[in-house]
Amino acid sequence: MKPIMMTVDLTTGTSQITPVDELFDTYLGGTGAATKLLTDEIALNKDPYAPPSPVFFAIGPFNGLYPLCTKTVALFISPLTGNLGESHAGGNLAMALFQAGIHILKITGRSAFPCYVRIVNHEVSIHRAYSLKGMSALASERVLRERIGNTWKSSIMRVGPAGERESPIACVTVDTSRHFGRLGLGGVFGNKNLKAVIVSGNGGIELGSNKGRYLKFYKNLYDQFVHSPALSKYHDLGTSMNILPLSRINGLPTRNFSQGFFEGAASISGERFADQLLIQKIACAHCPVGCIHMAILRESFDEKNHQYKANKIAYDYELIYALGSNLSINSPEDVLRLLLLIEKQGWDAISMGVTLAWSTEAFMKGVITTRETGGLVFKFGDADTYERILRRVIEGDMEFYRDVEKGTAFLAEKYGGESFAITFGRNEAPGYMTGLHGFLGFSTGVRHSHLDSAGYSLDQKKSEIEKPAREWTEDLFREGRWRTVLNSLVICLFARNVFTMPTILEGLAALGMTTWDEEKLQELARKIHVMKYELKNTLGFSFDRERLPEKLTSVFTATGLLDEAEYRQQMRIFEDLLAKDARALT
Repeated sequence: MKPIMMTVDLTTGTSQITPVDELFDTYLGGTGAATKLLTDEIALNKDPYAPPSPVFFAIGPFNGLYPLCTKTVALFISPLTGNLGESHAGGNLAMALFQAGIHILKITGRSAFPCYVRIVNHEVSIHRAYSLKGMSALASERVLRERIGNTWKSSIMRVGPAGERESPIACVTVDTSRHFGRLGLGGVFGNKNLKAVIVSGNGGIELGSNKGRYLKFYKNLYDQFVHSPALSKYHDLGTSMNILPLSRINGLPTRNFSQGFFEGAASISGERFADQLLIQKIACAHCPVGCIHMAILRESFDEKNHQYKANKIAYDYELIYALGSNLSINSPEDVLRLLLLIEKQGWDAISMGVTLAWSTEAFMKGVITTRETGGLVFKFGDADTYERILRRVIEGDMEFYRDVEKGTAFLAEKYGGESFAITFGRNEAPGYMTGLHGFLGFSTGVRHSHLDSAGYSLDQKKSEIEKPAREWTEDLFREGRWRTVLNSLVICLFARNVFTMPTILEGLAALGMTTWDEEKLQELARKIHVMKYELKNTLGFSFDRERLPEKLTSVFTATGLLDEAEYRQQMRIFEDLLAKDARALT
């Protein structure tokens, strides 16, 4: 199957197909190919909310063909940071794009009316969506599936009311419970007047003479995933298993990163969720692991007559941290109650949780008062008040509440309190308070995510391995660089320890891609890694301007207190390593 790009122009209502086989020959696909395309367009426009500003959805050569190659990469200009926006989502989307014969989907322009786009194979239709306006992200999927005949083979991306309001912390929800969560893709959809995109196709696998080799490799790979102890933990408790271990080592952010342990950790642990609220485990398309954990939460709509609606809500570690320990909430039901409201509106749960935590500390310190909050008293641990805050944000009846959905950095710059705004590159922090290399990873990562380079994991290894900080920084740099290849293939990062270099090369060869070798893949990693930072620099990023939140220099982490001077030194080492790679490529 030759790689193609489908371009949908919402301004003109037209679409076109472009061959991209040369692009894929050079960059594999996924994040590599999409970064090159975004780089080529950035010279023309840097405004995330300008009509021509594009969104690229990309898959790679492994999607649809190998298990756990389930992700789709989205690249765009982030309205939250003004810089590179990159987000990954699972669900059925990668499989749907593969079956539709689309390797990159580009969306550009702005519709003159609320719309949704339907793509069936290479046929595109744009439909009016006035009836969906204001509808929750959860209800929108149900209504759209009824319209298209409840075809579960289709994948549906859509935004909730937060996206329609162009919130820079709005996400795009994919299928039942997956998200393009970080960096505000939902706000971009809203600005384009785009409520949803539906993708489906009926294409299949074309193997030709490689069929025998492919089937042999596939079986071996499948057996590893099914029997791997490293993956069984994701099926058992999922990432929520991290709550208790991180709290024990002082690495669980609590009350806006005031401390690394939570006295209520046992009450919101993965074990507690599983024992009391877990109702179902589901998987992305073409994944045998089933790491998505769904809890049940009853929602009363008629207390007098005991009438309830049962909601199924996906949960994981990051969501429990953001709406649990970091807000000092120790009730699983309260975490789910807040999460349900956030899911319906279509906010990124991490960004909203960190923003609520900052708001609470700002109130406690007198940075904001009841004048801004309309009389509400913000308190850590008060789930009822947090729910009222979210509902005030939805109503948008006061300036402060309208500002809340613009994110933590915006609030701190406008009202004060930047010293305790826990953001990196203007992106709200993930849930790891492990120490120097965790925070360094957030600062230097291409999307300021824990998934860029896994610095939090390096911090946890320091209790067993002793070596200079520079060597840990070199490990951090190499990991971030290598992940650009994994994200170009595109695999789920839970499978990164199975998809080793030899496995990747064998997987490519089984698809007839025999020109790749270890040296070529490592060179590709350098090329994509450097290209991403060049793109970030073009959009205004600078290592010199990246700052560690002041509060984090005075709190005890899993590896002790942080030294600001050491942090700056390791930042310079990272920058030097990147410059060395850039010189080697010229």
